[in-house]
Amino acid sequence: MKKLAAIAAAGTVLAGMAQTRAQEPLHFSLQPQRHESIYAPPEIAGEEQGVNAGGVTLDLRVTAFTDYIFRGIERSETGGREDDPNIQFDGTMRFDLGKFPDFFMGVFTNIYDSDPVSRFQEIRPYFGLELTARPIILTVGNTFYIFPDRDQLNTGEVWAKLTLDDSYFFRSDDPVLSPYLLVAWDYDKNNGFYIEFGVRHDFEILDTQFVLSPIARVAYVSDNKMFRTGGLTGADPGFEMATSGSDSGFQHYEIGLEATYTLNDVLKISARYGKVDLKGYLFYTDGIENELRADTELYGGVGIGFSY
Repeated sequence: MKKLAAIAAAGTVLAGMAQTRAQEPLHFSLQPQRHESIYAPPEIAGEEQGVNAGGVTLDLRVTAFTDYIFRGIERSETGGREDDPNIQFDGTMRFDLGKFPDFFMGVFTNIYDSDPVSRFQEIRPYFGLELTARPIILTVGNTFYIFPDRDQLNTGEVWAKLTLDDSYFFRSDDPVLSPYLLVAWDYDKNNGFYIEFGVRHDFEILDTQFVLSPIARVAYVSDNKMFRTGGLTGADPGFEMATSGSDSGFQHYEIGLEATYTLNDVLKISARYGKVDLKGYLFYTDGIENELRADTELYGGVGIGFSY
């Protein structure tokens, strides 16, 4: 009898609970039910962290150099005082084409106010493609060399550059030496090859915005009339074309240091608006074989870089 009484009492309680729930209004929601995840939620980039993630990027540099040295030959001995500044502009636009190689185009200009022929000594438009298949970076392109008021020197070349991302082999976060090989063929005026091998390493100074980059390169030329020594008269140093002499062999070497200091924090500029760098350069170049045209020079410069 006690068991039957207990069961009856339990039934009465359950019936009361059911009646109470039946009197409560029903609530419906169209929002999906959220469940706690074991993973941290994705971080939303703040204004100071955002960067240009689009398909087009820009890289601009303006630099004042004591001398204009190109492939071991000094172009700034045409007039004026020694070490008069050469203002150089280099701007590149790059297009990310997804699974296809990146396309880039740009222009380099050297402005030398003391040049008696043309302040715009050289205008160098270029374009090309770059394919990255780690650890190989292959870049091919075409460059036009335009010398205002020295039209007899205008020429063009096609070139290919093979860079090795050696972090793949050293299992490091960043490249160690980034060795590269550049092969350029002058198909117009000089009708020969210029071959350059170089290395570079970026030392990031911890807890600062400084990066120091030692650089070394050496060049070999083959049947390239630009590097002949015979027949030069001295009337227009740096721009003359020799008509005789040797045009093959190891032509010059160059060692130097590039320093980069990022100014975004100092100028209170968000990374989403681009990266601003203060650049410094110091180089020493010298010839290797006396039968080839090259200059011995210690030179440097400072400039501003902007990338977005």
